[in-house]
Amino acid sequence: MEQEYHIPVLLNESVDGLSIKPDGIYIDLTFGGGGHSREILSRLDSGKLIVFDQDGDAYKNRPDDERLIFVRHNFRYLSHFLRYLNIEKVDGILGDLGVSSHHFNEAERGFSFRFDAKLDMRMSQNLIRTAADIVNEYSELELKRLFWQYGEIKQNGKLSGAIISQRQQRKFKTTTDLKLVAEQCGPKKEQSKFLAQVFQALRIEVNQEMDVLKSVLTQSTDVIAEGGRLVVISYHSLEDRLVKNFIRSGDCNKSQAKQDIYGQTSVPFKAVNRKIIVPSDEEIAKNGRARSAKLRIAERV
Repeated sequence: MEQEYHIPVLLNESVDGLSIKPDGIYIDLTFGGGGHSREILSRLDSGKLIVFDQDGDAYKNRPDDERLIFVRHNFRYLSHFLRYLNIEKVDGILGDLGVSSHHFNEAERGFSFRFDAKLDMRMSQNLIRTAADIVNEYSELELKRLFWQYGEIKQNGKLSGAIISQRQQRKFKTTTDLKLVAEQCGPKKEQSKFLAQVFQALRIEVNQEMDVLKSVLTQSTDVIAEGGRLVVISYHSLEDRLVKNFIRSGDCNKSQAKQDIYGQTSVPFKAVNRKIIVPSDEEIAKNGRARSAKLRIAERV
């Protein structure tokens, strides 16, 4: 089931990065197909693993293991649920920020331009706003902002204008509706890459992914015990920049730590790997979606 649902990226490297204690308490922020979680469980004895995933399909894929606690909510509520479980500190947090292969391959979820489906893109069906709502309701300025900020699309003005023009004639309902408009706005030689950037930008906006990531990184300072590990796999520069800044400065928005009047700095984490860990050529050959993955590991000081 796991291999059909999602192939875990940088599996051994990321779980090794947690430096697991057999009796420790660990968190997997994104259960997905359960690949990372199963590997963590294989290294635990009396320890516990808390996993987060708001997707119902992921819940169905959970292993029957008394050491596992499954939380069917967004991981932005990390601290809240730890208080509910009467857990003050954990020994490590793993976050694989990628969208699972399952989501891309399930046409009806609307994550991929490869299928004709409702323009949805919600990780959780409890969310109210869909990708269709955004392209049909956002102003041209708001669309330009999100396509530049979350897709780094140079043609954001042309694309936003085309969307405004199209929706005045007919509202966007499906992935194909968006694809047909977007195809006319990007470079012909890199059409697939351009469409991927467009869909990525909308997915991030729908699910508020950057805000959620900032929130959980900030919370990790309070919930990870001294000597515990923070392990994050990111897939695009926006995510990686936030993680890198946070490890360096304790602030997602600052690349350098604040100095006191004596020129000293105090940060909650220290980097374990100074150089980004990336998948091997062999892993990329087996799983093309691993190509853009970047792994950072930090230790609570």
